[in-house]
Amino acid sequence: MHRDIVILSTADWDNPTWTNKQHVAVELARRGYRVFYVNSLGLRRPSASGRDLQRIFRRLRMAFRKPRQVRPNLWVWSPLAIPLQGSRFLRRVNRLIVSQSLYFWLRVLKFNRQILWTYNPMTMEFLRLTDFGKTVYHCVDDIKAQPDMPAKDIQAAEEQLVASCNVCFVTSLQLLENCRRINPDTHYFPNVADYRHFSKALSDETPLQAALEQMPKPMIGFIGAISSYKVDFELIRSLGLAHPDWSIVMIGQVGEGDPHTDVSTLTGLPNIHLLGPRPYADLPSYLKAFDVAILPSNLNDYTRSMFPMKFFEYLAAGKPVVATDLHALHPFRDFAYLASDHGDFARGVEAALRGEGPDLERRLELAQQQTYEQRTERMLQLIPGELLG
Repeated sequence: MHRDIVILSTADWDNPTWTNKQHVAVELARRGYRVFYVNSLGLRRPSASGRDLQRIFRRLRMAFRKPRQVRPNLWVWSPLAIPLQGSRFLRRVNRLIVSQSLYFWLRVLKFNRQILWTYNPMTMEFLRLTDFGKTVYHCVDDIKAQPDMPAKDIQAAEEQLVASCNVCFVTSLQLLENCRRINPDTHYFPNVADYRHFSKALSDETPLQAALEQMPKPMIGFIGAISSYKVDFELIRSLGLAHPDWSIVMIGQVGEGDPHTDVSTLTGLPNIHLLGPRPYADLPSYLKAFDVAILPSNLNDYTRSMFPMKFFEYLAAGKPVVATDLHALHPFRDFAYLASDHGDFARGVEAALRGEGPDLERRLELAQQQTYEQRTERMLQLIPGELLG
C-alpha cells in the first residue's frame, strides 16, 4: 500500500522564492511518500493591480490542466477557486469545486487519503477533515496579519482547524502559545535550511554571479520577499545613506504578498541594488559574494510570529548575520547580531565586517543541526499511528 500525503499549500510550487511548503514536499517525497501538492487557493483579497490580475488569469489557465509530476513521488496541481469569497454562497461553491476536483484527481492517480498536511488556516472552508485518515496543520506564519487578509474569518477558521487536527506544528514561540492553548498536541519546530544547497556558497567551484562581480565591496545582502509589511525600508535607506561605500543588494520579488509595496525610497540611492527574484538554484552563487547577510524586519503583528527562513540559509552559506531583534530568533542570539534599533543594526553590520561575533565553525555547526531531513523525521514521529519507512 502506498504511503500518500496531500499537501494543501499557501505557496505556488513554481514561486522562485521557495518556502517551507516546497521543501517539506521534496523531503517527504524523498522518503518514499507519494505527495500531491496543491498550489495556493488564494486567501488574500485580490486588488486591481496588474500583478493580481495577471495572477488570477494565470490561475484560471492552470486550473484546467491535469496534475503534473515534477519529481519522483511528487505531483503538483492548481485548483480552480473563486478569489472573491465574501459571501457564504461563494464559499460553498468553492468548497464544492475544490473538494470534488481534488478527490477526482486523487482517484485518477490512485492516491489514498491517508494524511492531509495543510498550511492553509481556512482548510475546513474547502475540505472535510474526516475525508482523511490524519490531519497535520503546519502553521508557519500568522497569515491573518498579512495585508488585505479577511482577518476575522481566518482567525475563526484557524481556531476550528487547530482544535480539529490530529497534530499541529508551528515555527515560532508566539505561534506555539497561540495554538497550544487550543490543541495541546502542538509542537515547536523553527524553520530550517537545505544545508547541502546553501553551503555551496563556501565552495571554490561555485562561481560568483556576473551581476555582482563589478559592484564595490563590502557587499551587504538580503534575500527574501521585498514587501512593506516584512522589510524595514527606512532601515535599508538609512544604511545606504550612512554608508555610501557599501553595496546593499536585495534579491527577491518586490511586493510579494503586498501589491501596495512602494520601494521608491530605495531606488533613488545608487548603492542600493534591487535585483528582483533569482532562481533558487542560483542563490548560493549570490550569497557567496555577500560579506554580511541581513534580516531587516519590521516589528509588527506579522513578524512577531515569524521565524525568517533565511536565518539558517545564511548561516549554512557561512555568512555572518545581522537581524532585527525578532522574538523568534532569541534562542539563537549567540550565533547572530540581533539589533534593537536602526543605529544598533548599523553597528552590528560594522562589527561583522570587522570579523567580530561568532566564528564560522560555530555558525556552520548550528546550521548543520537545522535541516529538513532531521526536522521532518521528528515531525513524522509525532503523527499518531504513522510508521516511518
